[in-house]
Amino acid sequence: MPDTLIAQVARWAAEIPDAPAYTFVDHLGDGSRRTLTWSQVDRRARALAVRLRELAGPGDRAAVLAPQGLDYVVAMLGTMYARLVAVPLFAPDLPGHAERLVRSYADADPVVVLTTTAAVTGVSDFLATAPAPKRVLTVDTISDLLADEWEPERVSPDDLAYLQYTSGSTRTPAGVEITHGNFTANATQLWEAFKATPRTSVAALWLPLFHDMGLIATIAMPIMGGNQVAFMDPVAFVMHPVRWLRLLSEFDDVFTGGPNFAYEYTAARVSEADKAGLDLSGVQVMLNGAEPVRPGAIEAFHAAFAGCGLRAAAHTPAYGLAEATVFVAATGRDEEPVVTGFDRDALRDGRAVPAADGAARSTLVSCGRPYGQRVRVVGEDRRALADGQVGEIWVRGPNVARAYWRDETRSAEVFGAELAGEDGPWLRTGDLGVIHDGHLYVTGRIKDLVIVDGRNHYPQDIEVTVQESHEAVRRDHVAAFSVPGAETERLVVVAERSRRGAQADPAEVGRAVRVAVRRHHDVAVHDFVLAEAGAVPRTSSGKIARRACLRAYLEGALV
Repeated sequence: MPDTLIAQVARWAAEIPDAPAYTFVDHLGDGSRRTLTWSQVDRRARALAVRLRELAGPGDRAAVLAPQGLDYVVAMLGTMYARLVAVPLFAPDLPGHAERLVRSYADADPVVVLTTTAAVTGVSDFLATAPAPKRVLTVDTISDLLADEWEPERVSPDDLAYLQYTSGSTRTPAGVEITHGNFTANATQLWEAFKATPRTSVAALWLPLFHDMGLIATIAMPIMGGNQVAFMDPVAFVMHPVRWLRLLSEFDDVFTGGPNFAYEYTAARVSEADKAGLDLSGVQVMLNGAEPVRPGAIEAFHAAFAGCGLRAAAHTPAYGLAEATVFVAATGRDEEPVVTGFDRDALRDGRAVPAADGAARSTLVSCGRPYGQRVRVVGEDRRALADGQVGEIWVRGPNVARAYWRDETRSAEVFGAELAGEDGPWLRTGDLGVIHDGHLYVTGRIKDLVIVDGRNHYPQDIEVTVQESHEAVRRDHVAAFSVPGAETERLVVVAERSRRGAQADPAEVGRAVRVAVRRHHDVAVHDFVLAEAGAVPRTSSGKIARRACLRAYLEGALV
């Protein structure tokens, strides 16, 4: 294995030139499938690298403002060949992400913008109000003949590969500096965790390529073993989630993944008629990450598709974050998910104790164990806590990024933590968790904790209670957060109205919510807002953006 993953592309181009590498299923266009072999990927990446080096030098940024597709893959790999710093973003017409694009683009300050012919008009309109780069290149018009002019340069593991902009669930998006060493290490860790077979295993995905999970799973993982990936646009999945399952059914040894909401969404939207012909017996790993994993999602998905051959052990809960490239921990291949009901009061007080019969409980899904990195649960005194105690999750390993782009203060705080008695530095994730029976459980975000009268409440527990209190509340579209009060914080809940509850009286729904939250959590709801669909914001990975919802609430935008 070379010291950088990007060097593997040329290897596969030489050893298996005609083997399929990347296949894009164009459900939103003409329905066709287009495939790049390893030799074609290498040649197109080299050609783009030649053009990029005419315009920029090592360390300059190249922003990718392109739709999902093969050209996006070429844009990322070509930028890495040229030793420029890729900035994986998206085309300006992607709904709901305009502000994020503006902020991320301005922060990265790219020298070159990479897009496609189909998207260039929208990109030009966007750039008319943004800092102009030296040049805009349409990746699909770069002649492959330029590849013959490329003179390979050694890429160092310490070279910056790309800036991964965070989804911004708690703050303004920040560019995480991912080196080639990080990129290589995390792909290796995933590969070893999932025990994929070189040149045989296939990945089938719909995740956005500008998101950390989609980028590593779709672009990096196939490079590890000369494997194939078949992928589609996320919108194609949302429109008809059965497309994802049909793609999985085509292969005998297939890997996939998605955020928790995707499993609940698919289980609810795929009809019995759609299931005809589905064969999910070849699914080896079905990663569930990027947001808190709910046991109900696993149960619903398995109940819906076990009859299609889906194995219980294919479900693979995981934990990760952009600051660690993406992957940190997961249950092992062929291990069924571990679900534990913890005593809710004890967990709120910082102790993970299995709940006794009849006791109030918080049911959590294990995120397994780390692979190729160290994970500690740390207390406020910056000392590692014993198993069973809740604290902040800290991570150390070759996959951990080096810094935030142009933010030394925050970089030192997040990436430079020192842990008593152990070598550093460590990454402070900002996530709360606990080790129980050797498994990592994520309990929530530090910044999302609701603290009322000195007692901690996990917002996700409250949100589950709310969505189960009345049929008018839309599932997985609830945000619980706190606002300042005279003597203590006050709990506010915002929930979207479900289709079944279109005619429900908001006052009646509010009463049901208040009674349920008081009964199950012993806390009063200061304000409840029943909003229309789309009111509760989400991050690019599908997580509830509670901080953004808080801002909208304080600004009166939810009334």
